[in-house]
Amino acid sequence: MNPQDDVLILGGGHNGLVCACYLAAAGLRVRILERRQIVGGAAVTEEFHPGFRNSTASYTVGLLDADIVRDLKLHEHGLRIVPRPMANFLPLSGRDSLSIHNEDTATAKEFARFSPRDAEALPRFRAMIREVGDVVLPQMRRTPPNVGGGIRDWVNAALAAKDAKRLSMRRRRDLADLFLMPIADFLQGWFESPHIQAAFAFDALVGNHASLYAPGTAYGLLHHALGDVAGQKGVWGHAVGGMGAITQAMLAQARDLGVDVETGAEVTEVIVRADRARGAILADGSIRRARVIAANLAPKHLYLDLIDSDLLDADFRSRIDRTRTESAVLRINVALAELPQFKCKPGAGIRDHHQAGIIIGPTLDYMENAYLDARRGAWSRQPVIELLIPSTVDETLAPPGKHVASLFCQHFPRKRDWPQYREEAADTVFAAVDRVAPDFSRSAIARQVLTPADLERRFRLPGGDIFHGAHTLNQLWSNRPLMGYAAYRGPIAGLYHCGAGAHPGGGVSGIPGRNAAREILRDLKRTGP
Repeated sequence: MNPQDDVLILGGGHNGLVCACYLAAAGLRVRILERRQIVGGAAVTEEFHPGFRNSTASYTVGLLDADIVRDLKLHEHGLRIVPRPMANFLPLSGRDSLSIHNEDTATAKEFARFSPRDAEALPRFRAMIREVGDVVLPQMRRTPPNVGGGIRDWVNAALAAKDAKRLSMRRRRDLADLFLMPIADFLQGWFESPHIQAAFAFDALVGNHASLYAPGTAYGLLHHALGDVAGQKGVWGHAVGGMGAITQAMLAQARDLGVDVETGAEVTEVIVRADRARGAILADGSIRRARVIAANLAPKHLYLDLIDSDLLDADFRSRIDRTRTESAVLRINVALAELPQFKCKPGAGIRDHHQAGIIIGPTLDYMENAYLDARRGAWSRQPVIELLIPSTVDETLAPPGKHVASLFCQHFPRKRDWPQYREEAADTVFAAVDRVAPDFSRSAIARQVLTPADLERRFRLPGGDIFHGAHTLNQLWSNRPLMGYAAYRGPIAGLYHCGAGAHPGGGVSGIPGRNAAREILRDLKRTGP
């Protein structure tokens, strides 16, 4: 049995690494227990075919908090992030396409081809997102108030209200719209071109198995617009070396700070004695003990699989069980013999659109039909796809002249016989890509197909949910993971939430891990050695 640590981190994903670094920097003895042989959770880079490496699950960076990058010295540990030369690219029918640039003047010029009115609306739209985001982002970095809590919760609620008060009445209405409205209705109020509407709707669709006309779906657009890359707000990019480069840099910092990292250490039970979390039992029967436990695990996995049900309030456990967790995502990594060429942008060589997020989903109707198709049948027969080719900016991922592609595909619901239909579903995706890039399937050397069931099994994502729990209004802020337990503290003393199932939710930001570390340090300072 190991000597007692101050903190056990369950799960070595990026939020667990962030939490561990901040705690160790404060002088605590910290140990990470990671089930797999590699740390990083869903943000890892792995070889999926000889000579071809890619980001296995999480595939692009844009939300990683700049303060965390600085505090954890990630650039000093070799992290390099390259902004996309072009934000998004939508192949349309025939020879037409829509390009979303990182710079608004170029984007407005592109919009004018489809609608002069939409080109004029773009600066106002960007200003609205920026001003609302300037109020929302500080709330993401702050501990949310627990409903029915104490003085600190009242203070946090008051700070949130004070920030919102800075907004004009018009912007307060916009804030309400972004949290409450369906994304389709929201965008139709701003833009008239169906292609421009679709270009913005994709951010709200990512990881969200819901109708575009479902209330609250507009929030996804805001959530994905709050980050920055290289000081450029709202821009997305590629981590050189794949997403694993981020978590490997975090691991290097953790080790520099003295964090003990155990891989191949699967936790099978959280030890609770005298109504307090005391440690963890591993699959090999060994025990690790600590003063407190920080779980970088999906709440469903933590409370339904690792803690005796008799130790939990029946209503709490029932509500955790009913937490909405399904992204309906199919993730495919592809080794390519050559660069895909698009019918709408013919020409040899790497061009800006190859380095963008390539969105197959030309209209809101197309996207909504993909969802309805999945509700009626096995999966979307004309799926919504984001295709990235990271090897166009990162030559370390593929042999010379070859490429790797990441495909993020929706909607492919969890409750299917995936071992039987995995390849058929992947063929559906390839057919959709072939319609805009006819030689794509022909140039594929190999592919790695991860169904929702695979994502659940490999990364412990319940139902394959990339966010550990859907970003619906009843599962955000003071309701994440559950009302009364939003301040990173679970219902058992000494047990904390530091993963994406806690505020502010999913995406490779590191914010849940840092926020949880702050609350753990506050509590340990109060209780003493």
